[in-house]
Amino acid sequence: VSLSILGENPFYGTPLNPAAPDRVPGGSSSGSAAAVAAGLADTALGTDTGGSVRVPASFCGLYGIRPTHGRLDLSGMLPQAPSSDTTGWFARDAETFARVSAVMLGEQLPAALPQHLLMATDAFGFAGEAVHTALSPLLSKLANLIGHTRDETLAPMGLSVWGRAQRALQPHEAWLTFKDWIDTCNPRLAFNVVRGLIAGSMMPEADRQWAALMRQEARARMTYLLPPGTIMAIPTTPFPALKRELPLAEQNPLRERILCLCAHGGLTGVPQVSIPGATVDGAPIGLSILGGHGTDATLVAVARALAQT
Repeated sequence: VSLSILGENPFYGTPLNPAAPDRVPGGSSSGSAAAVAAGLADTALGTDTGGSVRVPASFCGLYGIRPTHGRLDLSGMLPQAPSSDTTGWFARDAETFARVSAVMLGEQLPAALPQHLLMATDAFGFAGEAVHTALSPLLSKLANLIGHTRDETLAPMGLSVWGRAQRALQPHEAWLTFKDWIDTCNPRLAFNVVRGLIAGSMMPEADRQWAALMRQEARARMTYLLPPGTIMAIPTTPFPALKRELPLAEQNPLRERILCLCAHGGLTGVPQVSIPGATVDGAPIGLSILGGHGTDATLVAVARALAQT
């Protein structure tokens, strides 16, 4: 599956979310996440362009990582939007996640942990009170583990503005990737996928230029927020997994909220690890930690240390 942040597939069936069987698994790496959550595999790869590892990790109660953009060699992988594409992975437990991450990243996890933790107040406010309350015990453990904590704003211009910028860049690149295939094969595609590709094909140059400038601002913001020794906490998703087969009219505004909270990944390329351990209305929701470029192993080390507390 690609271009499906909820993981639903009307043609071949939607994978089961073992942690919440009446809800979607999240996507587009829904099959990988479902297999790990069901115990069919200890780990599985996924792709993350606009949230496709982070969202199913949150919805299925898994550890998941979006690595630093460009960190892994993607040779042989079909691209979608190259300026945002990454390959990540899932695991059910922190120790397996740490072992797999050390192999994938090609380095041992550091013993030293960051000294500063930022709480993204705008991201937690965007998610809402129920999510913040559910994640509070994990946040308290994380704060005790790291030590120094302060509140910060992730996106001063607005998470929705970052989301709009990513939705100008990613769909246009996806259109460029798939247009020849679509022109030649005229494949069957779900409505939401078609709509995104059509929007990408018609994206005005002025909007793409604005989005490119916003990407530069977002990257500068992350560089400022995340110097060496500092990480940031955000909710992975603004709510737990949606119920299966919701009408499109109900899905669409919720999809937009998810994409707003994931847009920083494609815009800035920083690594992000989603950590399980909380529920809202009985369904999993993840807490994410972000670090500066290249700090992937440090984030995994924090996730492992948090599980050991």
